[in-house]
Amino acid sequence: MIDTHAHIYATEFDADRDEVVKRALEQGVEQILLPNINLESIEPMLATEAAYPNVCRSMMGLHPTDVNADFETTLATMYGWFDRHPFIAVGEIGIDLYWDKTFKHEQEIAFITQLRWAKEKQLPVVIHTRDSMEETITLLAKEQDGTLQGVFHCFGGSVEEAQRINELGFHLGLGGVSTFKNGGMDKVIPHLDMNYVILETDCPYLAPVPHRGKRNEPAYTKLVLERIADLTMSNVCQVDKITTNNAKELFRL
Repeated sequence: MIDTHAHIYATEFDADRDEVVKRALEQGVEQILLPNINLESIEPMLATEAAYPNVCRSMMGLHPTDVNADFETTLATMYGWFDRHPFIAVGEIGIDLYWDKTFKHEQEIAFITQLRWAKEKQLPVVIHTRDSMEETITLLAKEQDGTLQGVFHCFGGSVEEAQRINELGFHLGLGGVSTFKNGGMDKVIPHLDMNYVILETDCPYLAPVPHRGKRNEPAYTKLVLERIADLTMSNVCQVDKITTNNAKELFRL
């Protein structure tokens, strides 16, 4: 398994990060991919990658909820990092209109800017979308020139939205929400194209059942895997193989 989206550099893991990584490896998680959030997250993210060089891989991007009036200065600093360190993706980027719509226009500009970085650097993108699926897909479709690849992480949308995303050549990241009783994903997952599905936790957030409400961690990727296998009436090993290969191809691991 590969946890394609984990914030184990966050302060929530400062007390037991070694144990968290050990538990993940014991459960069969080979690699843990680290999305960046803002300027402050770069140092702890790279330190975590350095501490677990065969396990953790870093991305570079500005999270939409961290886009503000000074976002262009922030983006300029982040862009400079691509010459200083090898990143596996541009992420996590996107549009989030759930908390605040104040910087909606700025979020859109930041999203487009970072999509263009991905095209220039020939890297996949990791997209965060919340209350903004239509806006995000529309902007992505305009920028898609056949070279963009990536994933809509923490996917919780409809079958129709999944198909539109797949038609753009993009994957779906499935995590803890897939296990929620009233999450609605039990009606969606059986209809997904497994060639476009990858696993994630988004830890420390969105822990799967039976840990819902507690701190999430990469070891729980296995619970997501088992839920997908159950809903698709597939063999766990088969789903593991498909999703792991999808992640390895997408992120060139």
